[in-house]
Amino acid sequence: AGQVEADRSELLRRAMLRPVLQVGASPIAHALALLALCTVPAVGFYLPGVAPEEFATGAKVDMKVNKLTSTRTQLPYEYYRMPYCKPAAIEDVAINLGEVLRGDRLANSMYELRMGVDETCKLLCRKATSKDEADIFALRVAEEYRVHWILDNLPAATKFVDDSVPGDPVTVYDVGFPMGFKGAAEIPNTQEGVAYLNNHVAITVKFHKDASFEGARIVGFEVEPSSVKHAYAGAWNEAAPPKLTSCSGGAGPQPVNAAGEIIFTYDVKWEASEIKWASRWDTYLLMGDEQIHWFSIINSLMIVLFLSGMVAMIMMRTLHRDFQRYNALEVAEEVEEETGWKLVHGDVFRPPHNPMLLCVSVGTGAQVLGMLMITMGFAVLGFLSPANRGGLMTAMVLLFVFMGVPAGYLSAHLFKTLKGGAAWKLNTVLTATLYPGIVFLIFFLINFFVWGEASSGAVPFGTLVALLLLWFGISTPLVFLGSYFGYQAKPADFPVRTNQIPRQVPEQVWYMQPAFSIVVGGVLPFGAVFIELFFILSSIWLHQFYYVFGFLFLVLVILIITCAEITIVMCYFQLCAEDYHWWWRAFLTSGSSAGYLFLYSLFYFATKLEIEKFVSGLLFFGYMAIASLIFFVMTGTIGFYACYWFVWKIFAAVKVD
Repeated sequence: AGQVEADRSELLRRAMLRPVLQVGASPIAHALALLALCTVPAVGFYLPGVAPEEFATGAKVDMKVNKLTSTRTQLPYEYYRMPYCKPAAIEDVAINLGEVLRGDRLANSMYELRMGVDETCKLLCRKATSKDEADIFALRVAEEYRVHWILDNLPAATKFVDDSVPGDPVTVYDVGFPMGFKGAAEIPNTQEGVAYLNNHVAITVKFHKDASFEGARIVGFEVEPSSVKHAYAGAWNEAAPPKLTSCSGGAGPQPVNAAGEIIFTYDVKWEASEIKWASRWDTYLLMGDEQIHWFSIINSLMIVLFLSGMVAMIMMRTLHRDFQRYNALEVAEEVEEETGWKLVHGDVFRPPHNPMLLCVSVGTGAQVLGMLMITMGFAVLGFLSPANRGGLMTAMVLLFVFMGVPAGYLSAHLFKTLKGGAAWKLNTVLTATLYPGIVFLIFFLINFFVWGEASSGAVPFGTLVALLLLWFGISTPLVFLGSYFGYQAKPADFPVRTNQIPRQVPEQVWYMQPAFSIVVGGVLPFGAVFIELFFILSSIWLHQFYYVFGFLFLVLVILIITCAEITIVMCYFQLCAEDYHWWWRAFLTSGSSAGYLFLYSLFYFATKLEIEKFVSGLLFFGYMAIASLIFFVMTGTIGFYACYWFVWKIFAAVKVD
């Protein structure tokens, strides 16, 4: 059928092009020919690792087990760390760097699935559990752990109907399925407080068939768990297991409060579906909160419009009036005493205190910003979809490493511009190691405690070595390479000369004090992102998918504009107050939004999470401290360069003796 369609398209194309080849062909013929070229079928391609796989009827479909997760502990565990049924040989599946950092650990399973072959109450295995094994099952059930499986790159999901909106029920998928449940008075045949294990699963696999390919493609993977205390007649024989008498129903749930036997079973049901392979993730990514995202964008745009109005007023009215007044004074017969920001022209480009730390911070901030912008670009284009597990994390780590060149260049060039002298090598070393070292130190400390909990979230030693090799073997040399070119480049020539004797800064009113203006300056950048921040935190800590990268990219652009504009406004007010210490103030004004980010994480921890364990709390606050530090250097760099450009422009536009 595909060949017939291709032949038909080729014949149509030739027929439409034939009039064009004739002398004196009409414009309509040209238009039809172009239309024919546009309608010829294009040849598409799939990204590596996410191409569809077709299964013939009866073909084996491998199901892999992944990990156990809980929002109460935030500590993932390998599936086979629990006393589940294990195959004779456990084969670990190769995973990427991002999956390792996420705590994913894929392995083979004993579940046998064959395309189109239904199963009912099929025996998986019988486990004789000890008291310790029963206790670990009961503990993980009490901690509300969920089990994660993978089938043809689709995660297992439980389906439920959200009827919160009257008259408009919505089918929602929750990734994974609960490991078990606690008994309660309203649950029949259970004792309150006793843990019950979900030892039976009803697996529903949806598949799609089409004439364009042979076999069937898997487009859905649903799991409905249940707890069944299985019974059988006679003694158990491992070689010829007896028939279970509890499969038809009526049996109570399987408790795990004492040593005993647990029989694991499963059903398999295959359902034909009209869902195409390209749309199979839509059910997982059902967005019921689209209006909230749009509200976030509108909220951020209102902040940007407000700031843009202030900047426009400063640039078009106030500065224009200042330029006219200052330039008119130059030709006046009696020059009055100058006032305002022009008074500090001899000190405005005086190097700040601790210029090296400023250059290091700006270089690292540019590295983070470059990494984030490129990552967002790939994500918006669909290269980092949830189907590519770990792809987002892997891309961020590698892009940060390769962004070492612009980091070194900008840091060294600014250091040379600020007359840093011969200490550029130390500046380069600090650019490559200071902030990454702080992040790695926090990460290593967290990893040490997580390793003590025997969690799969602990990064293995080999991966730590690989991260160190990326840092010192690739990122650091790239920073030195960029620093070399940055230091070789000609330093910027300031538009005004710097006086030898510093000017005394007059006493400032309370609202122009550095601490107050810095704290106030961070409010609006944080206000532009805090709604979207809720969804980002939910995707990280509540194990939800975050996939609206188009919204996130808009919010990132709005954040950049907001940081630039608020810094320009605050810088103008500072210079008008004859305070020329703007270098660090510009960096800290927008960078202070990171403080609000960390405070919001405290609010989120108290209101949305139910974390009680010390290690889990350390994990949360450690990673939020890392996120806040990264946000600080990124937003600070944006504000610094915006203010740098603004100060350069206004002092280059006035006449100075």
